[in-house]
Amino acid sequence: MNLKENERIDDLGCKNLKIIQNKNWFCFGIDSILLTNFARNLKKNSNILDLGTGTGIIPILLYGKAEFNKAVGVEIQEQVADMAKRSVMLNKLESKVQIICENILNLEKRYEKNTFDVIITNPPYKEKNTGVINEGKEKLISRHEITASLEDFIRISKDLLKDKGEFYMVHRPERLVDILNLMRKYKLEPKIIQLVYSNSDKPPKLVLIKCIKNARPFLKFERNLYIYNKDGSYTNDIRDIYNNKE
Repeated sequence: MNLKENERIDDLGCKNLKIIQNKNWFCFGIDSILLTNFARNLKKNSNILDLGTGTGIIPILLYGKAEFNKAVGVEIQEQVADMAKRSVMLNKLESKVQIICENILNLEKRYEKNTFDVIITNPPYKEKNTGVINEGKEKLISRHEITASLEDFIRISKDLLKDKGEFYMVHRPERLVDILNLMRKYKLEPKIIQLVYSNSDKPPKLVLIKCIKNARPFLKFERNLYIYNKDGSYTNDIRDIYNNKE
């Protein structure tokens, strides 16, 4: 596999899967790892859509954790999508994972409504014109709602999901009220929430949410997930996730 400037190949530590990343762009973080693990019990033979796939980390790693029919990863940035496509080829997953370069706002022209069994997304966390904006284009688009808003991600997911389809998202807890309000608005009923903390002394850092389209209300909270022990080492829960024991 020929690498481009500033690219490297990282081992995902799961079934010999690997991924290409550019060190100057937005590399995947623990949020994508946790989201993939959170969605590992999806229905077998599902057709999956990953909105904002970036490096392709979620569909590629999900292949090592779950049995699905096919996954489509959508990435708006051409160079990033090309890198994800090469990662798919590197892992010989062309029959299982497809990467398309597209704005999610155009997906309803490409797919009929009620097409996918599962939609999963790690969307930009920051609203447009908030936070640090003096970043490179790739990082800016990955972190800020420049090309599509939170509402766009949820609305499009509702349209493309089958009835009783599963929706998985990771986001920031400070936006939880907005997230739940939009999910209810678009008939994606929150069923499971898990809060993720850096350690027991800090407020939650991430929130993982599973929804079911057109389901009845009933919300379950999973036990809190802590990333680090007091000494800075990974907790057993995180070690198990990285070692694929969960």
